[in-house]
Amino acid sequence: MKKILFASAECAPFVKTGGLGAVVGSLPKQLNHKKYDVRVVLPGYHCIDKKWRDQMETVVTFPMYLGWRMQTVTVKTLSYEGIIYYFIENNFYFCGDSPYYDMWVDIEKFSYFSKAVLEMLSYLDFEPDIIHCHDWQSSLVPVFLKAFYCADPFYRNIKTVMTIHNLKFQGITEIDRLKDITGLPDDMFTYDKLEYNNSANLLKGGLVFADKITTVSKTYAEEIKQPEYGEGLDSVLQHRSDDLCGIVNGIDYDIYNPSTDEYIPCHYDDKTFDKGKKKNKASLQAKTGLPKKRTAFTLGIVSRLTEQKGFALFSYMMERLMKKPVQLYVLGDGEEEYRNMFLSYQEQYPDKVYVQLDYTDEMAKYIYAGCDAILMPSRFEPCGLCQLMSLRYGAVPIIRKTGGLKDTVSIYNPKSKTGTGFGFTDYNAEGFLDAILAALDVYKKNPEEWKNLTAKGMRKNYSWKASSRKYEKLYSDL
Repeated sequence: MKKILFASAECAPFVKTGGLGAVVGSLPKQLNHKKYDVRVVLPGYHCIDKKWRDQMETVVTFPMYLGWRMQTVTVKTLSYEGIIYYFIENNFYFCGDSPYYDMWVDIEKFSYFSKAVLEMLSYLDFEPDIIHCHDWQSSLVPVFLKAFYCADPFYRNIKTVMTIHNLKFQGITEIDRLKDITGLPDDMFTYDKLEYNNSANLLKGGLVFADKITTVSKTYAEEIKQPEYGEGLDSVLQHRSDDLCGIVNGIDYDIYNPSTDEYIPCHYDDKTFDKGKKKNKASLQAKTGLPKKRTAFTLGIVSRLTEQKGFALFSYMMERLMKKPVQLYVLGDGEEEYRNMFLSYQEQYPDKVYVQLDYTDEMAKYIYAGCDAILMPSRFEPCGLCQLMSLRYGAVPIIRKTGGLKDTVSIYNPKSKTGTGFGFTDYNAEGFLDAILAALDVYKKNPEEWKNLTAKGMRKNYSWKASSRKYEKLYSDL
């Protein structure tokens, strides 16, 4: 039986701020447990809910050097849904009410985490064949493995996989500071290793030293090798292109299931969705206080409110959109500019716009179940999970054709009557508005075709089944 250790800054249900936590919380459970002993290690943040912390048992406590610093590492564990989880605790690094602070603090914190992941292995009855690292927060694992541990027989045969969930976030700091924090030798800070524009780049180090690199969709794997999407690392990814692949994310179909979802008022499936979604639309309107209009074309946004997600486009087309028979439901938090923008739209169009800035799973499910369509005009999108959830709940995705959105949503063709959503290519407001109006046109003028479109989307399978088999092949190849 092969042994796989996932190393991540987030993992649902313990800590999740976005897609990273959702993926790491789902994928290990979907792998073949007859072939793979899969475990997960993450920081033991104090902000993890007490109900989980009370279940943790201490495995070992030991001292560890991080550069010149002597720090204590406490490893705790619990088992949940057939997976063993390890939590690395340290009161200095992981106290507070949030998993992340500013980059200055987080660079040292996750350098500590990456080294502790490797150090703890010699104290555990678990010797992984592969350590699967996720995003920049665990990207020093392959670096430390190469620099400090590769001569040790215990570590010599460990392989590493580095998964990019979002290339925009890289962990960049001064070279001298990272040398001081990590104790890494000078030869690790050359242009072909961690050096990046006269700074140190943690993610770059992981991409250089990992045995394999994955990202979360085929299209994004190609995009990031180009300067437009490469965030300054396109040349590194071009160099490692033979070891880079894209595997689209999935979602947990037990959690996202409109026929059993405890949060939505009316259950339905791909055969009963017409009545079910109408009832859920009425419930959504009642819950939010917007007018109960059965004929309104309800549009949903469930997202971080950031520039990446394409929300700047609204300022160029919102007035024209609001002249149409639509309602807009916005759920999510993020950058102040977009928080204020959507709040101002709510004030300006109180009968058409509802905004909730504090995310809850319940409200997200209400929107998926009650909306006719979901908007995702992303400037770039590594994979996206929202469109997978919206398809599952019969809310037609309206997307920009980029990254994982392009891979998972086929664009409606009125002649062949194929497709599962609507989309636009160039990043501009006119294309976005045209895609919304094309969807509205089908919804209003051809309701039977809209039902067919909805049903086809619901019947698509974006569970983890297919993707997990691809990860298993990657592990086997290693």
